[in-house]
Amino acid sequence: ILVDAKNEFANEYISKAIKANALYEGVYPMSAALSRPLIAKWAVNIAIKNDAQAIAHGCTGKGNDQVRFDVTINTLYPKIKILAPVREWNMSREEEIEYAKSRNIPLELDTDSIYSVDENVWGRSSECGPLEYPEKEPPKDLYGWITYPEDAPDKSETISLKFKKGIPVELNNEKIELYEIISKLNEIAGKHGVGIIDHMEDRIIGLKSREIYEAPAATVIMTAHKDLEKFVCTINENLFKPIIDNKWTELAYSGLWLDPLMTSLESFINKINEKVEGEVILKIYKGSVRVIGRSSKNALYNLKLATYDKGQTFNQNAAEGFIELYGLQTKMANNLQ
Repeated sequence: ILVDAKNEFANEYISKAIKANALYEGVYPMSAALSRPLIAKWAVNIAIKNDAQAIAHGCTGKGNDQVRFDVTINTLYPKIKILAPVREWNMSREEEIEYAKSRNIPLELDTDSIYSVDENVWGRSSECGPLEYPEKEPPKDLYGWITYPEDAPDKSETISLKFKKGIPVELNNEKIELYEIISKLNEIAGKHGVGIIDHMEDRIIGLKSREIYEAPAATVIMTAHKDLEKFVCTINENLFKPIIDNKWTELAYSGLWLDPLMTSLESFINKINEKVEGEVILKIYKGSVRVIGRSSKNALYNLKLATYDKGQTFNQNAAEGFIELYGLQTKMANNLQ
């Protein structure tokens, strides 16, 4: 079951986020947001199979996950009752831990840690403790996946990602499943300090929260995908697609994964990604990742047109007519003043 869930998460949820360049407020790869509809779906399936009368979750009344779980569960199984004791009893994190301990409920976390940590293969998020003071730099002991950039290797590392229809299918010329690509990139990029995100986040319910994310693989893959997509798309597609991507991201973050608009947005996103195929070469070094090369059979770049050397095929005289038409509207407007 765990293997099936992991592959489903990568192939049905993360893959869509990659194609949509999904970064909430421009930075957050939505590691937690993408996993919640899957968890809710599995919870509903288990509830139906066992003829359960209710589904319980431990979300607080401050966070995003209560919205994501409640909306998804209610959509998939409207007649099931939802129990949210932490929200209903207005419990603090310390009270939650004490409640669990007093009833011998096992907790897969370090209860002595000052941080609240959530993680899956797409990212690791931390909050609480000193992180609640936005003016202070996060302590180095916070990070669990990423080597602090100043302590990362002094030698850079170059990696290759190959994409098919917008999804990574090969890492360093090795063809493996998406979940495995992400796992390996977390190790490679994390070792080099790539993927630290210090984010003042606007939550669904209106509160601002400081979140520290570790997303090495997501950072690398998103960087590569956006570059390759730009390489194979027209100027108008490149200018318009971020509008669609941002709306998709907003809906996914807000727990509206099952909203009918998602299907419509994904139709456009999938159509664009049909041609996002090729290879991207990236260099990672002390917290940074940058594209140093790309190639694709669908590239719209033409060397003979773009080169400034002899042998160019672009007729430079044609630019005069373009410039005249391009500036005609501005010229007419100024003459009317």
